[in-house]
Amino acid sequence: MKSFTVAEISELLNGELIGEYNKPIIGAEQMDRAKDQQITFISSNKYARQWDSCSASAAIVSNAVKIQPGADRAFIKVANADLAMAKLLEAFQPEPPEMVEEIHPRAIVHETAVLGKGCKIGAGGYVGKNVVLGDGVILYPNVTIFDGSTIGHHTVVWSGTVIRERSIIGSNCIFHTNVSIGADGFGYRPSEDGRGLVKIPQIGNVVIGNYVEIGANSCVDRGKFSSTIVGDGCKIDNLVQIAHNCVLGRSCIMAGHSGLAGSVTLGDGVIIGGSASIKDHTTINSGAVVGAGSGVMSDVLPGKTVLGYPATDSREMLKQWVALRNLVKN
Repeated sequence: MKSFTVAEISELLNGELIGEYNKPIIGAEQMDRAKDQQITFISSNKYARQWDSCSASAAIVSNAVKIQPGADRAFIKVANADLAMAKLLEAFQPEPPEMVEEIHPRAIVHETAVLGKGCKIGAGGYVGKNVVLGDGVILYPNVTIFDGSTIGHHTVVWSGTVIRERSIIGSNCIFHTNVSIGADGFGYRPSEDGRGLVKIPQIGNVVIGNYVEIGANSCVDRGKFSSTIVGDGCKIDNLVQIAHNCVLGRSCIMAGHSGLAGSVTLGDGVIIGGSASIKDHTTINSGAVVGAGSGVMSDVLPGKTVLGYPATDSREMLKQWVALRNLVKN
């Protein structure tokens, strides 16, 4: 079990230590669950009133919060408690599962595959023809990489993930369990005789940038013609669907159960709330925010926040909701 003194934590976070606590801190927890020898965080005055009933021994506190720790407790004052706590959680983070062998005897690696220095491939792994893995790539057990795919340096792929042929993956990515990269896009047309559906071949691929993280059971489908693209730094939650020929800019966020239909374009820094749905061939420009559960049917301007189904300007939608509530009351 890892432990730190409050002085060591303060030094790690470059914070200001207020108060005194002499036992080691053995973990971090949210305020309503924290116990003795644990540290929590207070990011705003909204949560400051909970400190008296909190059992934590220490807290990371934003400078704007004006409270005192009390006897035998300590505060570490920082500019931003949320960011500081994220840094501390890295220090407490347990080591990942150990893979003793670089290539497990029950892994299959095609003779034409090129592996960089320090790659590790777990039991049941499959690396196909002409695959290229950069230095330090880790494929946990039962990962499949099909022919002609490329994965950059230090990318980590967790068990159950399948990366289909010709996919191009950047460096320092994390794919969690059961991610699907490069499956066929969803394309069908009525047959000429009107008695069935004809599958449209999907001959493109998927291109994913650097520092991308994709959550468990999420899917990024290959393009119909060219590439489905996920830009550098994008963070994709669990159970997210990104359809064929979508293009995501840099540092986009998509929360769980959200989905993009075919050929959607997201600018840089777009945020898609949970369970939101985006119509095909729609553009959501840089800095825009789509509220949870919304349905976007048309383009969204840069920096705009939209809500509702169909999604519209957030202020207008809130006015509509208030008006409807007042009608019900009357």
